[in-house]
Amino acid sequence: MFGRGSWLEARRIGDVLRKETIGGMLLLAGAVVALVWANSPWSGGYEAMRGFTFGPEALHLNLSVATWAADGLLAIFFFVAGLELKREFVAGDLRDPRRAAVPIAAAVGGVLVPAALYAVINLSASGGEGKGWAIPTATDIAFALAVLAVIGRFLPHAMRTFLLTLAVVDDLLAIVIIAVFYTSGLSVLPLLATLVPLGLFTVLVQRRVRSWWLLLPLAFAAWALMHASGVHATVAGVLLGFAVPVLRSRKAGGPEAGPGLAEHFEHRFRPISAGVAVPVFALMSAGVAVGGLSGLGSALTDPVAVGIMVGLVVGKPIGITAATWLTTRFTRAKMDTGFAWIDVFGLAVLAGIGFTVSLLIGELAFGIGSDRDDHVKVAVLAGSLAAALLATVLLRLRNRTYRRLYEAENVDADRDDIPDVYQQDTGTTRTTPHP
Repeated sequence: MFGRGSWLEARRIGDVLRKETIGGMLLLAGAVVALVWANSPWSGGYEAMRGFTFGPEALHLNLSVATWAADGLLAIFFFVAGLELKREFVAGDLRDPRRAAVPIAAAVGGVLVPAALYAVINLSASGGEGKGWAIPTATDIAFALAVLAVIGRFLPHAMRTFLLTLAVVDDLLAIVIIAVFYTSGLSVLPLLATLVPLGLFTVLVQRRVRSWWLLLPLAFAAWALMHASGVHATVAGVLLGFAVPVLRSRKAGGPEAGPGLAEHFEHRFRPISAGVAVPVFALMSAGVAVGGLSGLGSALTDPVAVGIMVGLVVGKPIGITAATWLTTRFTRAKMDTGFAWIDVFGLAVLAGIGFTVSLLIGELAFGIGSDRDDHVKVAVLAGSLAAALLATVLLRLRNRTYRRLYEAENVDADRDDIPDVYQQDTGTTRTTPHP
């Protein structure tokens, strides 16, 4: 666990994390603007903006701005998540099942335990509502990394990679949950028709076609048909991401010739996802009229809100830590030198920061603009803030250790722009342990 990966992968992950951190800052800014606007004398303008509809009615796409943000912009977010997940398991360090097992198991535990706690609280409480069980299961990587940028600038690369992988797998599990449990009024014909543009898109990208004027219309058609079918349109984003090849073809020089098409698309679309799609979704979804202290108290005592907060703050750390411990117990995995179980628990608490996907599932479960949806927003924000503060305390306790590991990772005595702990070869790592 937390073993050092290859230098090429470390450099790529570092670039991803920098972009997501900036996106997290923009996400927080969007959420703050939404909250202030929704509780200001100009709140009517905010609701009018969210409710403004546009788009072709004939294609069932005359949607509100809020729906375009949730169904359209988040499809870009999930497209990038699909690209990232496929690349990690095809060409990244996680292509080794031994390295992949722990973060995958952690993600599964981080979904099951919060969902179970939410269900127990809402099934046993008067006025509880079980259909929001999936809300506390998602980790917001951009939000979490924005917190890390403030409190954990010396966090070792391996811990950041673990958190990123866990969150990406978490997102994939969330999209499966959305597709299976939050699909209503399924229309088979549009769903089957989705296979046509999706298939054509797959054929083109497998032939390494990069022409946007061919690919974007097909991607939009797949998204629109998925939306018309009743399955949440973001599912199309993940499927399109999975269709993109990771490795270069032999005709183009093979894997050794450089990045494949998936990495090319990721470089193009991650800034749009992190810098536009997620912050705009936050602006459209985070605005909730709290209604003063009485309104806040009413929201936070709702069994739905209690279940969400307990799921994020308690369920996530327990689920991730327990699943990680069980995996290491039965696979004989060992913690890398310099790390301890408190580090796993600190990351698990940080993974309790849920925002983007949690808000999306809340809207699907209770309907945009409903009272319960407002309570969901308050609970997600409160639970995420509590998780961020608790993670700050835990990770700060180990800051001296993290700083020592971070500095050792970045020593470059031979000044070749590659840290000495890495070996520049075909993607392997040195066997030298951490100091």
